[in-house]
Amino acid sequence: MTGGMPGPAPDERMRPKGRRNTQGIRVDPEAEVTHEPRQAVLSALVKHRPGVLSEVSALFSRRQFNIESLTVGPTVDDDTARMTILIEEPEPGIDQAKKQLRKLVPVVSVRELEGEAVRRELALVKVSGEKPDDVNAVADMYDGQAVDASTDSVTVEITGSKQKIDAAIEAFKQFDVQEIVRTGAAALERGPKTLEKDV
Repeated sequence: MTGGMPGPAPDERMRPKGRRNTQGIRVDPEAEVTHEPRQAVLSALVKHRPGVLSEVSALFSRRQFNIESLTVGPTVDDDTARMTILIEEPEPGIDQAKKQLRKLVPVVSVRELEGEAVRRELALVKVSGEKPDDVNAVADMYDGQAVDASTDSVTVEITGSKQKIDAAIEAFKQFDVQEIVRTGAAALERGPKTLEKDV
């Protein structure tokens, strides 16, 4: 090469392997990977004080995480509450949700529960009261019970897994479902392991 900078000509230089975009810039394969969304159950211990639920929900809203359900209630310790958050996100989103939760001041501990964790949901299903015996028969099939009855409607309580609740609601549709309310998932790790021990 005569004149200019020493070294091989541009077309003689070694080029790193890998795909390039239209501008000739290398594309990182990891950055292009598309992650399929999956459901994750996050269990969080939080300080039992006013405004905690709004802080957590605001965090998820800002980050645009897709919350399937969020339940909160007291624990064995009067100073803490437990949140069970069911989200559906790609893997990076789930990791980000856990990291962001841990940064909140009221959050004491966060863990993603394993797939075999005990998960239960409660549903109240109000149906037409024209066939109360048939309604009770369907409720028995799903270990449910009537908690309110009148000449116009019957309200049935069902507790169990999401799949069981979904199946029960589908079965009750034959009686003209008037209203449904569901609690969302409450979940605990199986065995002796507890979230409190991580604190």
